[in-house]
Amino acid sequence: MGRLGPTEIILILVVIILLFGAKKLPDMARSLGKSARILKSEAKAMKSDDQQSAPADPPQAGAAAPAAQEPAPRTIQAAPGDVTSARPVTEPSDTTKR
Repeated sequence: MGRLGPTEIILILVVIILLFGAKKLPDMARSLGKSARILKSEAKAMKSDDQQSAPADPPQAGAAAPAAQEPAPRTIQAAPGDVTSARPVTEPSDTTKR
C-alpha cells in the first residue's frame, strides 16, 4: 500500500467512468459541489451563532438581569443567495429547570 502513481490514478478514473457513465458524472459533481456549499454555509452560520451566544463577561451576582428577548428565527438557505427555497426554522427552547 504505497503511494498512487499516475497509472493507478488513470485506472481508477477509467473504472469510475465505466461504472457511472460519462453522462452522469457532471450531474454527480454538480450535486456534490452544491452539497459542499450548503455544508460550508451551515458550518459558518453555526460558528457565528456560537460566537454571538457566548457571553463576553460572566454574570455578576448583584447585577439585574436584562429583560429576556425572543431571538429572531434563523433562516436556512439551500445555497448561498438562494432565496426561493429559504425557510424559517424554529429552534427548540430549553425548558428544563436547573
